[in-house]
Amino acid sequence: MSAGVSPTTQEDRPPWPYPRWIAHRGAGKLAPENTLAAFRLGAQHGFRMFECDVKLSADGVPFLMHDATLARTTRAPAALNAGGVAGAHPWSVLSQLDAGSWHSRAYAGEPLPTLDNIAQFCLRNGHCLNIEIKPTPGMEERTGQVVAAHAERLWKGAAIAPLLTSFQPDALRAAQNEAPALPRGLLLDTLWSGWLETALTLDCIAVVCNQDLWDGSSVTQARSAGLRLLAYTVNDEWAAQRLTALGIDGIITDRVDLFAPAAG
Repeated sequence: MSAGVSPTTQEDRPPWPYPRWIAHRGAGKLAPENTLAAFRLGAQHGFRMFECDVKLSADGVPFLMHDATLARTTRAPAALNAGGVAGAHPWSVLSQLDAGSWHSRAYAGEPLPTLDNIAQFCLRNGHCLNIEIKPTPGMEERTGQVVAAHAERLWKGAAIAPLLTSFQPDALRAAQNEAPALPRGLLLDTLWSGWLETALTLDCIAVVCNQDLWDGSSVTQARSAGLRLLAYTVNDEWAAQRLTALGIDGIITDRVDLFAPAAG
């Protein structure tokens, strides 16, 4: 542990309010990711918690998209794609894009949703949400601040707040400063030096790891610090069984058609 960072125990943390099974980007790959259509499909399969990626438009509107560019998940005109960065465009432009037909003809015309749209869907249906703060490069602090401010407003008075996560500590730090009461989790694709100290400094309640990073040692480290454990992206039964045996608290999956979330 770094100086000034005090370990906590699991008993110091509030009860874990979230379901174990979390639908990745709404419904994984069965519908166009990060759209309301995907959330509806995930809910039809029994999922009660969803993960999504949120970034900012040029005029500061939080909206759902994973990639930095429009090319993969929209049918944006060539002139927009040539500009490269999705966040360089105002919401008035982004809101008109087709975010469904790249996936299949059945979803042609599906729009990009705002965080407000997704919040309304989740709150009306009693669903939980994991918001991954996904900044346009160079916009880490601004994105963390704005997303946290919107989430705090949208979920004000809700029984269960959204879990804010990010690979970018600067984004989480900005979210912490803006809305300290909202729960946070540090996303990791490697166990880089200082990951545990960073999670504790950011007052995270969870660490969300690439599933391969969880083993007896990493589980013990995180648990001893009072952190909850989540894993992504788990699409095989054997992997889910291994993680369940390790005591992982949350499993993020594309396979909403394979796993029965009511089972655990």
